[in-house]
Amino acid sequence: MTTSPSVHSPHLFFLPKTSCFSVTRIPLWLPAKVECFQGKLEVAESGLDGSLSLKPVAATVSTTKKKEVEDVLTFFLEQQGLSNIAAATVVKKSDLFLEHLVSKLHILHETRFLTGTELTAFEIREAVSPYLEALLAEHGDTLIDMIRRFPNPPPEVESAPRTPSLELNPDQEKLPVLTIDSKRPKAMARVSETVRVEDLPPHIMYLIELGLDLEKIRTMTRKFPAFSYYNLERKIKPLVKFLLELGVPESDIPRVLYKSPQLCGISLSNNLIPTMKYLEELGVDKQKWSKLILRFPIIFTLSRRKINSTVSFLTEMGLSKEAIGKVLTRCPTIVGCSVEDNLRPTARYFSSLGVDVAVIVQYCPPILTLGIESNLRPTTEFFLEKGYSMEEIATMIQRSPSLYTFSLSKNVLPKWEFFLSMGYPRSELVKFPVYFNFSLEGRIKPRYALMEACGSRWTLSRLLTASDSSLEKVVKAKMGKMENNDC
Repeated sequence: MTTSPSVHSPHLFFLPKTSCFSVTRIPLWLPAKVECFQGKLEVAESGLDGSLSLKPVAATVSTTKKKEVEDVLTFFLEQQGLSNIAAATVVKKSDLFLEHLVSKLHILHETRFLTGTELTAFEIREAVSPYLEALLAEHGDTLIDMIRRFPNPPPEVESAPRTPSLELNPDQEKLPVLTIDSKRPKAMARVSETVRVEDLPPHIMYLIELGLDLEKIRTMTRKFPAFSYYNLERKIKPLVKFLLELGVPESDIPRVLYKSPQLCGISLSNNLIPTMKYLEELGVDKQKWSKLILRFPIIFTLSRRKINSTVSFLTEMGLSKEAIGKVLTRCPTIVGCSVEDNLRPTARYFSSLGVDVAVIVQYCPPILTLGIESNLRPTTEFFLEKGYSMEEIATMIQRSPSLYTFSLSKNVLPKWEFFLSMGYPRSELVKFPVYFNFSLEGRIKPRYALMEACGSRWTLSRLLTASDSSLEKVVKAKMGKMENNDC
């Protein structure tokens, strides 16, 4: 543990041509005093002009948390067009700014720090990224200088645009200077409706030919302005080739890019390929990359620390390395969930019902990504109201974990009502909760009508799992006997 350096208040939140921080831009309502681990941050009440006076007092910062903030800042700079090396260089020389970001985490998540609960990588990214976006909007092309010189504001330059002191990648050299007022509008202007198709940037034309709708490209540009400046030969085509080599059908590549346009700005050699290899080491099936990417392309943008936090949690739950690899392959979205805010509470909920979490996660990984109040508790209460005991419900979950992934109103309730009309004892659902997995109109009702027609009575399991051919033989035999008896 180290002591964070002091950051003097007059410059803590500076904007061009002003020394005051505008609360209306990035609102933070702070108490008069915030305790942060072994340190504290005293905050004076805001003045009429909206400025804040911050007096930092030796807050203790964990190395792990600071490293996560470094990862977020590095990735953010790469998204703006810097190479991995250039971004890492900026971050390496920006200790005071990193301490400032960590202090903001302390402020935004005061309660968590007071209770000694560490933030996850996902939570840190969610807190820091919007703030960095706001700073980019305020400082534009002076953002890098601002980060490196923090807490001193960058010098005002009224002459020609300065020459960057960093060695940028080839794509960055092609980018225009993005000022505070022109960054997003200029990016949007490159793909606006007023631009003739033949005048669109080469990479935009390429993506349209690939099947990406121009309106979707505009949406992507609004979210990620740098997207309109990516280089076709050095960024877009290599990424498309990479995805094709992993087995993603060409027709699905537009969908992947639309879901995760930031992939276009990430280095293949420094980020995407190493992340892919690392996930394979964890057990991800390399033959199923195409399906995994279609489900959750953002997995390539996550840090190893974030991935490791999920893997460590699954190991803690009792899953083997092989089982974890299968879980990551089948449900990559689980890596994007917060361990402390989502995965662990959900696991605890199922444990409280008497369910073996490791077993249900292996059979149905998405079950851990569900919300307790929005999905799980209502389903439990539904079956309790129908007269099932907690032990019976636990048995049903253990035998068919996917039961809790279904919509109560659209799936469970209609099938429950039809189940009552079938005349089976309620215990039949405890034996065979997989009943809820079958289509009501396509399987359950037709099979039941067939059984009724031939006067038979089969178990729910036999009724729904028997093959069509075997069921047809049974029905023909039964109908034949009925005809003979009639004779």
